[in-house]
Amino acid sequence: MTDTYDDAPGFTVSGNDWEDVVNAVAERAAADPGDERIIVNMGPQHPSTHGVLRLILEIEGETVTEARCGIGYLHTGIEKNLEYRNWAQGVTFVTRMDYLSSFFNETAYCMAVEKLLGITDDVPDRANAIRVILMELNRISSHMVALATGGMELGAVTTMFLGFGAREKILDLFESITGLRMNHAFIRPGGVVADLPQDAPAKITEVLDALPAEIGEVEALLSENYIWKARTQGVGYLDLTGCMALGITGPVLRSTGLPYDLRKSAPYCGYEKYDFEVITDTTCDAYGRYLVRIEEMKQSIRIIRQALDALEPGPVMVADRKLAWPADLAVGPDGLGNSPEHIAEIMGVSMESLIHHFKLVTEGMRVPAGQTYVSIESPRGELGVHVVSDGGTRPYRVHFRDPSFTNLQAVAAMCEGGLIADVITAVASIDPVMGGVDR
Repeated sequence: MTDTYDDAPGFTVSGNDWEDVVNAVAERAAADPGDERIIVNMGPQHPSTHGVLRLILEIEGETVTEARCGIGYLHTGIEKNLEYRNWAQGVTFVTRMDYLSSFFNETAYCMAVEKLLGITDDVPDRANAIRVILMELNRISSHMVALATGGMELGAVTTMFLGFGAREKILDLFESITGLRMNHAFIRPGGVVADLPQDAPAKITEVLDALPAEIGEVEALLSENYIWKARTQGVGYLDLTGCMALGITGPVLRSTGLPYDLRKSAPYCGYEKYDFEVITDTTCDAYGRYLVRIEEMKQSIRIIRQALDALEPGPVMVADRKLAWPADLAVGPDGLGNSPEHIAEIMGVSMESLIHHFKLVTEGMRVPAGQTYVSIESPRGELGVHVVSDGGTRPYRVHFRDPSFTNLQAVAAMCEGGLIADVITAVASIDPVMGGVDR
């Protein structure tokens, strides 16, 4: 079936008709040898991405002459929904945006709320250490998915099994700590929902002890693999000038040699206390981004061990009862809930505590009017959140600067002039998660 595209014939491929299209293009080329352009819709599906992305490619032969991204197929309206929920409820929404980096979404949002409340320095050290542990474990699991899916798209199926196998152990850890494998809503304004279970440090250490060997398996399979290097070296090239022009951050930026990492450049959650290196490479291509992610996982292990050592006994939520949901939870016949001591206090001892509890649950805390921007280093780059408050119990406006959305701008620069087969490599090396793009 044909239609027109910029006054030239176009072909709509509906499946099982590629031979007809080839014949029609051949006839067209015979009539006009100078016109061999084909417009291909790659998607909307999963072309090496974690979500639904449409790539509109203009090709001449196997060479991509123009590449554009079509997004919006996973749109959830999360940012708008936040305006209709109280500040604490907002965490259950933002955790679902970049669903491979849930803890980063939660931390950025809560840090912005804490900044508006003026309680950033009041967040307990133990809560910050727990946030760091969870985020760095999340970084490892996210990078494992990037390597697993990217490898699978290029034919390295064994990489998929290795990556998802290692990630599975981390998700089991998350489940033992938060009750969920993904979309945790565990980090709250003022701290975290509850303290770590007593056996959590031992379980985390056990996983950390096993991870270096699992990362090493991926390295042994890919790093010097002739086919992997042939498919990734020099592919998806984007230098420092291109990254700066497009606002690209994360491993894509660090593969150009610039050691920009917000954990070092603008520390938060106590990252200034930890000893680790910002990993860079100078190849500016998909292979360099692979190497950066491998080494970043090793640095995350290093950070988590230090954070575990820094865990001192203490509270995990700010002390102000007008702001803090109770974090002294206990497992009872109805599952996880408020501890018997807290229930006894609000029901039989302190009328003031009962009032605070009632208002927090039914109405939510009030955040002073104002606006702020907070950014952190997610697995994909700078994750920023702009929060506006009108002084009420609900956000007036929340907008996220998601690195996947920004980094997708690089698709055209990476792909145009290259082969259509290399588009998959380039997109996989960006590691976009469409839940964060479409939010």
